[in-house]
Amino acid sequence: MQYREIVAITGLGGLYQLLTTKSDGAIVKSLADNSTKFISARLHNVTPLDSIEIYTIEENIRLSELFTQMKEQEAGKPLVDHKKASNDEIKKYISSVYPNIDLERVYISDMKKMLKWYEILKASNLLNFEEANEEVASENETAPAEAAVVAEKPAKKARAKKAVTEGEEAAEKPVKKTAAKKKKED
Repeated sequence: MQYREIVAITGLGGLYQLLTTKSDGAIVKSLADNSTKFISARLHNVTPLDSIEIYTIEENIRLSELFTQMKEQEAGKPLVDHKKASNDEIKKYISSVYPNIDLERVYISDMKKMLKWYEILKASNLLNFEEANEEVASENETAPAEAAVVAEKPAKKARAKKAVTEGEEAAEKPVKKTAAKKKKED
């Protein structure tokens, strides 16, 4: 299991591993209890954690960057319990971990979710973001070579149209007649 497979689902707490997608939903596996379920696309939105960004004062950051900062500073600053801590304690902890976070646009409920997700990822041993970044970088390095191969293929030649005389053109395409519109009487 990799970090890029982990998703959050609206209406359901916790995190899930995306196993497969279908036209009407997805099959996911809960990280908490390893149960597998079908999630209907009509009822729920599935969001990969890899695509979630956090508002900062400068440029937005990915959620994995915040988790990396939390992991690095965990020895000096113990993790705040998202259930027992007050809102002010949670704000202080998040801003101490990442000082540029925009506290006006990032809500307390979102901060609590981030702390909960961090605990789940830590319990599942999914906080190795360096490996995921290396894989993405290696995929990006091979992509330009593949694009060059595609660009070298010769373009298809356009088919030549047959010359049609005026008489044949009229025979092939019937003339459409439009019905006259009737005026409404008041």
